[in-house]
Order: sequence, then structure tokens, then C-alpha cells
Amino acid sequence: MTRAKTPPAAIGTPDDTEAQFYEALQQGDIDKLMAVWSDDDEIVCVHPGGARLVGAGAIRAAFEGMFSHGSIQAQPEKVRRMQSLSCAVHSVLERIQVMTKDGPQSAWVIATNVYLRTGEGWRLVAHHASPGTPSEAHDMAEPPSVLH
Repeated sequence: MTRAKTPPAAIGTPDDTEAQFYEALQQGDIDKLMAVWSDDDEIVCVHPGGARLVGAGAIRAAFEGMFSHGSIQAQPEKVRRMQSLSCAVHSVLERIQVMTKDGPQSAWVIATNVYLRTGEGWRLVAHHASPGTPSEAHDMAEPPSVLH
């Protein structure tokens, strides 16, 4: 007998969804992680150097494989946000703690997280991550064109 999926609780803001995503990574909790994703068939995830994963099954399998080695100690830093009524895009610098033979080290990942407002609240529809370098900790940005 197939168990019906319990509908996720409504998530109030894109920031709330993002916080739940990173908490799930840090806890290695696949169910909590998948609860932030939209139910749409076309959700997309790209891990650094990886293939494009389309759909909940492919995304779940990839994160289950990653969690089989333990949780992912990813801390979002320097989040840049753009938001409309129904869509939000976050550009995130992620600091990842990795264990090396010399002890824990920080690695950097640059990620783009895209959220849509749904009937269940804000849900993740795309997570695209690329390898970064320590120099990414300093943004290269133009000064604002409008002074307040």
C-alpha cells in the first residue's frame, strides 16, 4: 500500500524556506529537505561539477547519497535577494565545512536558489551550486546607481 504524502506546512517567506533547506542539510534530514521543494515535476538541482537533476526522485536520490556520508555543514553567507510577488531568487555564498587529513577546512560554494509562492507557501524550485574560492567571500559589485 502506498502511503500518501503528508502535505508540508506552509512556509511564510523565501527566507524561511531557505533556513529550512540549510537546517535540513546540516541535520542530514532527507524528509525535511524534500519538504522545502515544490511538488512541480520540473524542479531542478545542480551540485558543483554535477549533472542537472530534474524532478523530486533524482534530487532525493542525490541528497540521500550525500547524506550517506553524513550531514552537510553548509552555512549560507552573503545572501543577495531579489523578490517579486510570486518569485524570489537568492544568490548565496555557502561556507562548507569539510574534513581533510589536516582537520576541518572551509570550502566555498556559490549557489542560486529560486523560490516560487505556491498554495503551500514558498517552495524551492531550483538550486544551482558552483565551486567557489575564498576570494568569493568578497563581492565584486558596482556601486548603487541611485543614492538615497
